[in-house]
Amino acid sequence: MAVQPRARTIVLTLCYALLATATAALPARAEAPAASAAPPAPASWEVRGPHGSPTAVLSLDPADGRPTLAVRRAGRTVIEPSPVGLVTEQADLSKDLTFTGRSDRTIAEHYTVRAGKSHKRVVRMTESRFRFRTADGARLDLLTRVAPDGVAYRYVLPDNHGNVLRETSAFTLPATAEAVLGGYRADNELRFSRYPSAAAAPAGAYMMQALFKTDGGYALIAESDLSGSYAGAHLTHTADSSTYGVSLWNDEPVQVSGRLTTPWRAVITGDLATVTESTFTDDLAPKSRVRDTGWIKPGPALWTWLAGGKEAGQSLEAQKKYVDYAAERKWPYEVVDAGWYYKPGEWDVIDPDWQTNSWMPELVRYGKERGVDIQVWLHYTLLIDPVEREKWLSTLERWGVKGVKIDFMDSESQERMRWYDEALEDTAKHHLMVNFHGSTIPKGIQRTWPHVMTLEGVGGEEKRNNTPEQLAALPFTRNVIGSMDFTPGAFHRPYRPNVGSDAGELGLTVLYESGIQNLAGTPESYDGRPEARRYLEQLPSGWEETRLLTGDPGRSAVLARRSADGRWFIGGTFAGAAQSVDVPMRLGAGKWLVETVTDGPSGLVREPHVVRGGDTLTVPVVTDGGFAALACRWHEGRTSCDR
Repeated sequence: MAVQPRARTIVLTLCYALLATATAALPARAEAPAASAAPPAPASWEVRGPHGSPTAVLSLDPADGRPTLAVRRAGRTVIEPSPVGLVTEQADLSKDLTFTGRSDRTIAEHYTVRAGKSHKRVVRMTESRFRFRTADGARLDLLTRVAPDGVAYRYVLPDNHGNVLRETSAFTLPATAEAVLGGYRADNELRFSRYPSAAAAPAGAYMMQALFKTDGGYALIAESDLSGSYAGAHLTHTADSSTYGVSLWNDEPVQVSGRLTTPWRAVITGDLATVTESTFTDDLAPKSRVRDTGWIKPGPALWTWLAGGKEAGQSLEAQKKYVDYAAERKWPYEVVDAGWYYKPGEWDVIDPDWQTNSWMPELVRYGKERGVDIQVWLHYTLLIDPVEREKWLSTLERWGVKGVKIDFMDSESQERMRWYDEALEDTAKHHLMVNFHGSTIPKGIQRTWPHVMTLEGVGGEEKRNNTPEQLAALPFTRNVIGSMDFTPGAFHRPYRPNVGSDAGELGLTVLYESGIQNLAGTPESYDGRPEARRYLEQLPSGWEETRLLTGDPGRSAVLARRSADGRWFIGGTFAGAAQSVDVPMRLGAGKWLVETVTDGPSGLVREPHVVRGGDTLTVPVVTDGGFAALACRWHEGRTSCDR
């Protein structure tokens, strides 16, 4: 008789039970050890740029779904695998991620800027978009770009997952990497210091212009395309660690409405010349939002604050004398600093009738007759309210003022970055060039808004705590990422770190690039140094090319910049004892006349040298000093490079 299904189930159950009982009664037997399975290797993808570029290596750990990004160059490590990701109110997009796809494209662009290391720029990059999602369906795109001089990445959130609480972005340096770091403060004006290793720096916050020397080359960590959709970032460091995290302003949440694209986290990398000459942060930034740029004209300016102070700021007669002096030097601008719109005899008290009482229209007319245009200082609080902003900017445009120096923003919060967006749009509308003081640092801003001539974001000539080492660090850190208003040329200042070297002070006017080079000396200090005055009269309106001739960050720097007429201007600074320095003349083939300006026992000395391109020129430098030089094509009978 056939066994029914239910009966068969009962019989099998009894059999299994009897077997289990019998087995339990047998003597115990050692189990063979199970073979240990190796954990699965992380998924890994490479992004390669044009020939000679570094390589970005993106990996995803299968155990916890955490992504990392590394940078390699010529087979050596620049950045170790470092965390990437961010956390929002609704999603943790730094772990438990699943890779869902990749797409690639090539970027080839040409653009021009009005200020910077060169006017014409060529961009060649590879861009890869990596798509990830969480188990809950939250999506994160990691956009990565690789160029001959750098690697960058940013986050794209296709959906709104609430405000951004923090980034898990970080940069882990090789243990042997040397560091040049500047502490972070709202005005970005703290000094840079050298450390024997990335781990040796004290715990704390550092600026996003941190330079490291690795076996794979130099690496400058920076940021690009910062706008009011996000907040400014800085680096944070724990003692004895080689990792530098990315923190947002005051750890405040970033307000998000809809789709979000964050700023670029960039690593400018290569040999020291590649990093110094790089325009990578500009190349990453959005295209110009100013259609007509013909009114944007860089050039040297006589800056009157260190020359005359408060009294000069409230004196039409003093300003006219400065205009006269600028006209004699053929400098295109004179900058009127604080005081001009205050009540006479008062300080920080705005004249309520400034539009009708001001002597500024008279100064503008006086300057125009002499070929000198006027730029003026404004406290940023005057430009917060849109109605007030329109009143100030439209009035200045009507008067014929050409530029504004806007001061004391002292924040990189999202709210303040939104103000930058509004102020930049309105200053462009009113054809006013801009110099930001007490400000953020350049983060691609000069490509998107080409009327930004320069920014402070540096402890410049008016500060009293600079050092020779700081002078030699800035060309490799702060000035790499954009124009820097250090305001050199204050020969009369007893606080300058190179006070024993007028030649070194003169060299800073070339060593430091600024779309408006605000010269900070007095007419008397220039007249007392005729060789310096002669050199400053030759300064061009901008640069076509920049080359590092030699340098060691924090110890020495010599840069050459080519003007539109083919002449090379050279500036050098050195920290330490007096010495004779060998400077490679990387100016091009053929013979060159190089006129050096150095410190002599009785003042500045100009000396001509005829050299071939590629030769080495030996230049004497005094303690904590430097030099300036001007080079032009040599031909028989030529004895000067003056135009």
